Parts: sequence; C-alpha cells; structure tokens
Amino acid sequence: MGRGTLRYVVADLLVAERYVIDQAMIFLRDLLNAQLIGPAVPGHAAPAEDAVIFLDGDKTDPISFRMGAVTTMLINVEQEPILRAANPYQRLGTDGTAYRVQPDVRLNMRVLFVARFKQYEQALARLSQIIAFFQSHPVLDRQTTPNMPAGVPQLALELVTLPLNEQNDLWNALRAAFQPSLLYRVRMLVFEDRQEEMTRPVSGPPERRLEHAVGPSV
Repeated sequence: MGRGTLRYVVADLLVAERYVIDQAMIFLRDLLNAQLIGPAVPGHAAPAEDAVIFLDGDKTDPISFRMGAVTTMLINVEQEPILRAANPYQRLGTDGTAYRVQPDVRLNMRVLFVARFKQYEQALARLSQIIAFFQSHPVLDRQTTPNMPAGVPQLALELVTLPLNEQNDLWNALRAAFQPSLLYRVRMLVFEDRQEEMTRPVSGPPERRLEHAVGPSV
C-alpha cells in the first residue's frame, strides 16, 4: 500500500468512526445541559451560558475552571479487558461468512465533572442534579435517547469513588485547587476495523459476533 493510498484509508476511517471519543463527550455535555437548563420557557430569555462546558483550550496550563459552571473533562481512557469476542480476528459478513479483521478496540472513559460556583451550595446542588440524572438513566441507548451519536450505540455510566490519596494524586496531576467534583466511568466505545479483508474468508466455522450491549459493572 502506497503512502497516498494509506492517507485516503486513514481519512475514510476517521469519517467512518465519526471521531467517536469526542462525539461521546459532546453528547454527554449536551444531554446534561438539556436536563440542567431545561426547555425554553415562552416569554423568558434563554440562559446566556451553558450549565456544563468543556475546558478552554488556552486555559489548561495551569487548568482554570470557569466560575458559575460545571466543567467536564476526559481524564483517562482505558481498554475494556472483559467483553471480547471468542475470536477477535473474525467478523461475520452479511452472508454469514467469517472474514479476517483486526481485533476491535473497546474503550472505557473516565470523565470528571467539576463544579465551581461563588456560592458553595450551588456547586453541591449541580453535582446532586448530575447524580440524580445518571442514577435514573444509568444506561443511554437509542431507545431512551434517540439522538445518540453515530458509532455509539450505547453508553453505561458508573459513579467512581476514589480513595482520598488517589483524589489527592488526581488534583496534583491537574495542578489545580480542589473543587467539588464527580468522577464517572463511561462504558464503552468500540472501534471496529473498517478495512476488513472481505475477499479472504476465514477457514473453519465462523465465530458469532459479540454484541455491543453493556451495562454498569458490578
């Protein structure tokens, strides 16, 4: 494969995956904004700013959290070690034939929500709203949330409680003063091989394809 061909293959992969990680983060931000701000009320002006935002790219060294908002940020991506196909190098075609592929990359995200408000109780109230929402919606899919992004069939959210020493390590790594916050594990994103060798069927019986469905871990 020449360099020119490889460049077009990479471009096709990026379009096919629709930048899954950023789409998942944007989806969570927008979903929480819809819940925390609520629908527009006739006769009332819409809120001037979102309730949940991303970090400003020019305010990350050191990190600066905006006053009067909840900032969400991706702090870690980890490979899912459990949900793997019996034979990760096979995928079923539409005719039921097994074809050779590269193994799926299954990722979990750790997402931090940091509430910074002038009045401390406002920060706690925002975090309480986020907990309540994800408690009642621990799994997000197209049945419950029709506007799920392409390439993300389902997300499961689980509140993570870090020991105090690990919290201290986290905030030291961020080089920021501690703020009221929540940490969630978001499962899971699946990157599939889009360049499967559809002209080279795998010999032997095909492996059943593993479904993407996930739920909160226990």
